[in-house]
Amino acid sequence: MRSQEKHRLILCSAEELREGERRLFEVDGVEIGLIRAEGTCYAFRNSCPHQGVPMLYGSVVGTMLPSEPQEYVYGLHNEIIRCPLHGWEFNLKTGKALFSPQVSIKMYDAKEEDNEIVLYLDREPQQIVQKQFACAL
Repeated sequence: MRSQEKHRLILCSAEELREGERRLFEVDGVEIGLIRAEGTCYAFRNSCPHQGVPMLYGSVVGTMLPSEPQEYVYGLHNEIIRCPLHGWEFNLKTGKALFSPQVSIKMYDAKEEDNEIVLYLDREPQQIVQKQFACAL
């Protein structure tokens, strides 16, 4: 396998991850959160870089965008995940924090293909576990 090829890992069927739902996996000891928002699947390391709080419990929201004085422009609807402890916000498409592009959460390539949710990894995983997860959001 060439070094740039990704390892394809089927996480679940598409029916198991409906709009707004979340799943938690542990891949080689690393927790990876999975969310479907606005039809898109997002996978990320389930740890806020600030204090390690599980990001999967965070709200998925939008945010106010830069605008003229006394003008309020809302955008990025359901593309932002907010840390449940201190409110740090990260773009689900890039992983970058809204307050500083130097701070980010690790994002993984996740897609819906052939009615399955697939995660692409840089190396072949040795151990994959779907963990129990309950969130009232």
